[in-house]
Amino acid sequence: MSKVICLGEIMLRLSPPGYLRFNQATSFDAAYGGGEANVSVSLANYGIDTAFVTKVPDNPIGQSAINELRRYGVNTEFIAKGGERLGIYFLEKGASQRPSKVVYDRAHSSISSAKAEEFDWDKIFDKAKWFHFTGITPALGVDTTILAKEACKAAKEKGLTISCDLNYRKSLWSTQKAGQIMGELMECVDVCIANEEDAEKVFGIKADDSDISGGKLSHGGYKDVAKKLIDRFKFKKVAITLRGSISASDNNWAAMLYDGNEFYFSKSYPVHIVDRVGGGDAFGGGLIYAILNQYNMQDTIEFAVAASCLKHSIEGDFNHVTVNEVKTLMGGDGSGRVQR
Repeated sequence: MSKVICLGEIMLRLSPPGYLRFNQATSFDAAYGGGEANVSVSLANYGIDTAFVTKVPDNPIGQSAINELRRYGVNTEFIAKGGERLGIYFLEKGASQRPSKVVYDRAHSSISSAKAEEFDWDKIFDKAKWFHFTGITPALGVDTTILAKEACKAAKEKGLTISCDLNYRKSLWSTQKAGQIMGELMECVDVCIANEEDAEKVFGIKADDSDISGGKLSHGGYKDVAKKLIDRFKFKKVAITLRGSISASDNNWAAMLYDGNEFYFSKSYPVHIVDRVGGGDAFGGGLIYAILNQYNMQDTIEFAVAASCLKHSIEGDFNHVTVNEVKTLMGGDGSGRVQR
């Protein structure tokens, strides 16, 4: 049975080639991705037995999404089939001072109407150690809110560690609705993952003395955010990614981990971006891997950040890196020299 279970939506990703804008495109490159699916692939790449739970249409497009997960070793036996369609998102990659743009076409997707009774959580969680979901899944509708709650309840009853990436999406729900529903779900969560905006948008907890648009991030402000999150929800750990946005092409990338006693900050990487989408999910996958393998706290945050740093150099949603590649970067070799 799988050690890690991830619940969420996998989508078809359509992007203009290179850095073309939508209105320039005469074709689109096709790939698959989605928050929790990206985490599943990362963990499978690291050798962790991982299963992805979702619902896809019973047609060739749904099967193609399943095949893509299988290609990377993700267990797909618990994926339900049915519903109207696979969700799509269109990505226009930004460059320099022009930001990337995402257009969602996911209304009435199969997962959005998935019922809790379609999934045998007792069987799915049998001998599992970890359950991961994000704030995107309950944002898809009433049915997925119920689905997430049932999954969290079952995972908690079986003693799994539960992690959640807040992943607030303003195009899916309001801050008020997100705060209400995610607040209820957080009662089950052990490890909370957030970026520089999530805690503020979902729970109204803002990092003082930080300017996200200007690339200014205050360590003291984020310590306060993490402490308030643990005080409110009794998490065992809070991880916050720290992205200093210089432009769409260049960021500074780091993160912080807090266990209720000590704060741990990673080294900061100057990142020249090939593809930013999935960077946060690569961080989540690295964090879960390191905790499962009982890394110390400093090495845990270093592994997660190094894994995510490498993802920014890879096209597509998935993070196609190995444990050894992540450890090499952790060790200080970020030269990018040709390996022969």
